[in-house]
Amino acid sequence: MARRRNRGRSVNGIFLLNKPLDRSSNQALQRVKNLFDANKAGHTGALDPLATGVLPICLGEATKFSQFLLDSDKHYRSTFVLGVATETGDCDGDILSEADASTLTQNQIESAIEAFRGEIQQIPSMYSALKHNGQPLYKLARQGIEVERQARTINIYKYEIVDFRPGPRAELDVEVHVSKGTYVRTLAEDLGAALGCGAHVSALHRHIAGPFTEQETMTLPELEKLRESCEAPELDYLLKPMDIAVADRMAVELSEIVAGYFQLGQEVMSTQAFRNGQEGDIVRVFREGGTFLGVGTVTEEGKVAPKRLVVEN
Repeated sequence: MARRRNRGRSVNGIFLLNKPLDRSSNQALQRVKNLFDANKAGHTGALDPLATGVLPICLGEATKFSQFLLDSDKHYRSTFVLGVATETGDCDGDILSEADASTLTQNQIESAIEAFRGEIQQIPSMYSALKHNGQPLYKLARQGIEVERQARTINIYKYEIVDFRPGPRAELDVEVHVSKGTYVRTLAEDLGAALGCGAHVSALHRHIAGPFTEQETMTLPELEKLRESCEAPELDYLLKPMDIAVADRMAVELSEIVAGYFQLGQEVMSTQAFRNGQEGDIVRVFREGGTFLGVGTVTEEGKVAPKRLVVEN
């Protein structure tokens, strides 16, 4: 009988990668998973190959809480090229149209941007990772297939001009703070359409994702360099604890006995949840002494019902 292939070790935590240019988020994820020799990994919101910056990678049981990071706000710095519209909305796509943008002023651009601040409707790009009948839209787009997409409500909390370089192909550096589900390439395309000249993204950098900043990240070369001189378990000190993904939620602590029932999937009574929680609240749940057990939902009776449980080794 053939030996079972080693699928990696059980390691739980969140690694903060500064994703490099020209590598897909999945390629970066697989490399990190390999360097940690982890049995399971997932990222928390893909960045395009042309994008760089904060890419939290969840290992092991932390993958159960990746959705909370997917749902968090993001901050980006981006460069838009005005006067050129491309098929993909970025510099990798074929040019669809060109127009002279040399007459544009920063005041005109600022006025156009005003319409894109606050709560707006945005139609996702065909070159996004959204799925249609199980297929990512970008795969359909590359086959020449376009499908109808529904506009989605998003929030643009900040959309500021950092620098403007006028010319036939003017360049605009912007800083944006956006809600989940926002596509910066679509922001560029919509701004270009509003200005009547077309636009696309030539550079994109995510410097904040949820609670994480780029100052906390590590590059792949830095991680690879460390791995050359040590075994995978010796890298575990680089991992953030799993519960940091839900650090903004109320924490409740359960006694050893009550924690046992919670881990079996039962609703349990929590004085903290009863006194301070509201029905439907998501709370972090810990065993007395500090062990993170997962997240739960506060019920109408003030109990805590398991939602995502950590499987302990």
